[in-house]
Amino acid sequence: MSSNSFGIAFKLTTFGESHGKAIGGIIEGCPPNLILDLDYINHEIARRKPSNAFWATPRNEEDVVVWLSGLSNTTTNGAPIAFMIENQNIKKQDYNNLSSAYRPSHGDFTWESKYNTPPTTGGGRLSARETLTRVVAGAIAKQWLLKSGIKITAWTHSIGSISIPGDILIETQNHELNALCCPDPQTAELMENLLRGIVEKGDSVGGIVRCAIEGLPVGLGEPLFDKTEALLGHAMLSIPAVKGFEIGSGFEGTKMTGSCHNDPFIIKDQKITTSSNHSGGVLGGITNGSNIDFKVAFKPVSTIKLPQKTIDRNGIETTLEASGRHDACVVPRAVVIVEAMAALVIADLMLRQKQLEP
Repeated sequence: MSSNSFGIAFKLTTFGESHGKAIGGIIEGCPPNLILDLDYINHEIARRKPSNAFWATPRNEEDVVVWLSGLSNTTTNGAPIAFMIENQNIKKQDYNNLSSAYRPSHGDFTWESKYNTPPTTGGGRLSARETLTRVVAGAIAKQWLLKSGIKITAWTHSIGSISIPGDILIETQNHELNALCCPDPQTAELMENLLRGIVEKGDSVGGIVRCAIEGLPVGLGEPLFDKTEALLGHAMLSIPAVKGFEIGSGFEGTKMTGSCHNDPFIIKDQKITTSSNHSGGVLGGITNGSNIDFKVAFKPVSTIKLPQKTIDRNGIETTLEASGRHDACVVPRAVVIVEAMAALVIADLMLRQKQLEP
């Protein structure tokens, strides 16, 4: 049985397929009497849209949310929040040439092997179209978390071999400065030039999204299987095209000695904190009050316009030249998805922690 739900106390269940009638979700556990800013939710949805960027899919959906339950006007009432978004800009004919052959590095093959039926047009449940439901739920979670002073900000850290030099301070970066969601204008220009070459070739490229979570209390997360970083890793690796997750110093930390890597405890503003943050805000699986800092690696999109050798569903070698509407790089559009999934994790942990209080 496939899992279509995420979270325990704050739980999202999604439904729908890329080229079906609609996609949607059901949110359980959202606190009542939360006044939602629907304009903010629409703003978050717009951040995920292609926005006519030359590197993004030309598929342009209106993405109008229909609220089915759980809201009295714009206030949560404690009932499950159900919503749906109709799929309108559907062009099934664009995928005709993909119906007989397996796309290299795509989930077509594994889906068919598992369920004994090919995925529906456009990738079905495998499509990144499903992540729109996560953005809606994440926008609700972020509004609730912000009331507790918790802010989640992600941005494009790298595309291909081009990365932001050094560290960008959370206080000075603006993740909506440009269509690439890169807070450093010079790096963004280099990224855009790289993407132009990729698009001209009909190829694709990956990159890294970096995310920071500010204002967390000490004590979220469990010391064993439900470590904060384990839950964040689970959330991020559930996003389509994600192939890597690291928190704090991550893999670079393996090159450091313990004396350099350890974060010394200090007193600041009459609170215990650390003078550095190689741990990424988590010690023993539990938040330590510092900002959570993590990175998410996205692979290149598998569906490209260049000819690729593969086999068809009869096991015969063939060459696939994909048509359809696909991103040359998903990283800029994935920034808001990373924020949304982080919000779902933290909202869930906050509610679970509250349940444990006497």
